[in-house]
Amino acid sequence: MTRLLNGRVKTAIWLALGIVYVVWGSTYLAIAVAVETLPPFLMSSARFLVAGVVLYVWARSRGAAAPTSRQWLGSAAVGFALLLVGNGGIAWAEQRVGSGVAALLVATTPLWIALLDRICFGARLSARAFLGVLAGLAGVGLLVGSGPIDVLGSAVVLLGALAWAAGSIGARHHSLPTQPSLAAGMQMITGAVLLAIAGASGGEVGRLHVEQISASSVLAFGYLVVVGSLIAYTAYAWLLRSPAPAVLVGTYAYVNPVVAVALGAVFLQEPLSGWTPLAAVAIFAAVLLSLDRRRPSGSLAAGIPEPAPNRVGRSVIRDRPVPTLPPLANLRPPSLA
Repeated sequence: MTRLLNGRVKTAIWLALGIVYVVWGSTYLAIAVAVETLPPFLMSSARFLVAGVVLYVWARSRGAAAPTSRQWLGSAAVGFALLLVGNGGIAWAEQRVGSGVAALLVATTPLWIALLDRICFGARLSARAFLGVLAGLAGVGLLVGSGPIDVLGSAVVLLGALAWAAGSIGARHHSLPTQPSLAAGMQMITGAVLLAIAGASGGEVGRLHVEQISASSVLAFGYLVVVGSLIAYTAYAWLLRSPAPAVLVGTYAYVNPVVAVALGAVFLQEPLSGWTPLAAVAIFAAVLLSLDRRRPSGSLAAGIPEPAPNRVGRSVIRDRPVPTLPPLANLRPPSLA
């Protein structure tokens, strides 16, 4: 019986990990298709509002305590960094850069986490991590300078990755519910409000013409809400509580960009320059070098980011706050989403 149970758990772990690998990697493609006829900030706002309300209602129906005003403010602060600047910025940038390029640039998130931990909290940056930062910068330079890649769009994606890292670190210092579904729902709801304000301020309401919205954009939007934000988030949250090692769970950060590049090339015919594979290797090597093996493998300092750009939230395992997303995102991750 124990052997059968262990077999089922292992199968469930790999099934959940496969969902996170494929779904969060595919959300870059879905975002690119959605923003073809949907304004990026308003699209992201509607996406996270729907997913956030579902998660919030589900968490409250299962006995989660009503959040305090301080927890709402903390959620808004995290939602600003993760969803408005992080996810919203990436959605806007994907009007100018390919989904594969965006995914590779977002893969620099662990490097930003390592640097911010060093600058803001004095965490020691080892020689290995310093080499990782240099390799990451070299990879980004190769990627942006390798061909006709929009510099502004690439810069906004990097800003989004930096914001995602800052929000992930900041989540440790804000008052947030420990129940991950409730925390994620609150961050998505407050982030949706901020995204709507940004979209309205940028004139997106006047550019939204219902009759011009394509069926493919609607399908992509539905995919982002249901599959990207709800199903993948649930799979990732379950993985964090499973016997799976945190290092194994964190491998989504390396697999997602590969999936995104492949899907972008196949379905959107996004061109791949001769330097793109080398840039990808440099960025992945940078992420691996930035991991400090002597630190707890599930901590932010270990380089495991929120899943960008799809999912957000926070969990508590052994009394240590651990990012649940990525994104996105997302919980980002990311992107959870």
